[in-house]
Amino acid sequence: MDLFAGIEPPAPTDAPPADAPLADRLRPRTLDEVVGQEHLTGADGAIGRMVAAGRLSSMILWGPPGTGKTTIARLLADAVGLRFASISAVFSGVADLKRVFAEAKDHARVGKRTLLFVDEIHRFNRAQQDGFLPFVEDGTVTLVGATTENPSFELNAALLSRAQVLILHRLDRIALDRLLSRGEELEDRPLPLDAAAREALIASADGDGRFLLNQAETLFAIDLPAPLDPAGLSALLQRRVAVYDKDREGHYGLISALHKSIRGSDPQAALYYLARMLVAGEEPLYVLRRLTRAAVEDIGLADPQALVQCIAAKDAYDFLGSPEGELAIVQACLYLATAPKSNAAYLAQKSAWKTAKESGSISPPKSILGAPTRLMRDLGYGKGYEYDHDAEDAFSGARYWPDDLPPQRFYEPTDRGFEKRIAERMAWWDERRANRD
Repeated sequence: MDLFAGIEPPAPTDAPPADAPLADRLRPRTLDEVVGQEHLTGADGAIGRMVAAGRLSSMILWGPPGTGKTTIARLLADAVGLRFASISAVFSGVADLKRVFAEAKDHARVGKRTLLFVDEIHRFNRAQQDGFLPFVEDGTVTLVGATTENPSFELNAALLSRAQVLILHRLDRIALDRLLSRGEELEDRPLPLDAAAREALIASADGDGRFLLNQAETLFAIDLPAPLDPAGLSALLQRRVAVYDKDREGHYGLISALHKSIRGSDPQAALYYLARMLVAGEEPLYVLRRLTRAAVEDIGLADPQALVQCIAAKDAYDFLGSPEGELAIVQACLYLATAPKSNAAYLAQKSAWKTAKESGSISPPKSILGAPTRLMRDLGYGKGYEYDHDAEDAFSGARYWPDDLPPQRFYEPTDRGFEKRIAERMAWWDERRANRD
């Protein structure tokens, strides 16, 4: 659920009933009252500039739960005088979309444009998302979609090209404290917490304003003889489970952080992100696959044992299972983070693939082609081939590139780790080859 969410929120000027939840009673009435998103709603923010100009473009509001996506959409419609319509992708289908678009067309005929707010827009499938395009293009609706998921993965490119993606931040400590202060002002009494417990309550919200206000409402409803300390608060309120969706943005964000910490040779940070993922229930084999990718992309031949460590960790985990096998994953992670780094093999692959695509089907020199038939031998296949093991130092220095393609250099080993020795060998071979030419 979003902060102050509702499938069809009341107008900002409508006061909610006295028995409404605290979060609803504290719902902002203007964009200026929205906390934690000043980078968007301020005078220099994208939303602030659109409101000042009196003209909205379609947009996707991307952010964690409880950061104000629904509220901002409703306030936007009021700020520029648009009719507000709202649907949720969780509860709506094609029939609902057709009805909403038909109503929007009817209002457009009398000069009233519609802001269509679509909550959880990523839950619509690709075909349904395509259905928005003609109505966005002809101005029937100004689309404001809300999503907690990365739009790059979840939304059609065609839809993204017609809408700005605006990122809402997790509410920081200052913003969450402001929400609590507003709640205390509305209730006309302080929360029954000491200073340390108040900080613990803010930390437990993990950036989710609605969650924080729901917890505060519980505290306001309890008659306590004395303010709670952190231990008392923990005993009273259920602890919040860390936000982590194994096939969504948290999943991709943490695995990226793990990979980059390994690449940056920070074993402590790498171990932290590894722990975050495994503690939250990530599939260990997925983590092992990413570690193996890091071994070949960021270490490569600077330490050939990095790949061996990852495969051994996978075998050990298969053999031991959880939790014992997770120690093998930790060992592989630490090995990678502390290994010498080289992306030379990764860059060589990209360069070689590019040349292969551009050069087409050039034939290798006939001397290194097999000649299993007499016709092929008569055509010169295999003629002049030098068997390297018969040459001095097992190196003939023969040419292996196609006649129509000059020799290329894809792999450039670094001077780190084992690649330093590889570079020395390659330099020796290059010198011998040059002397032969």
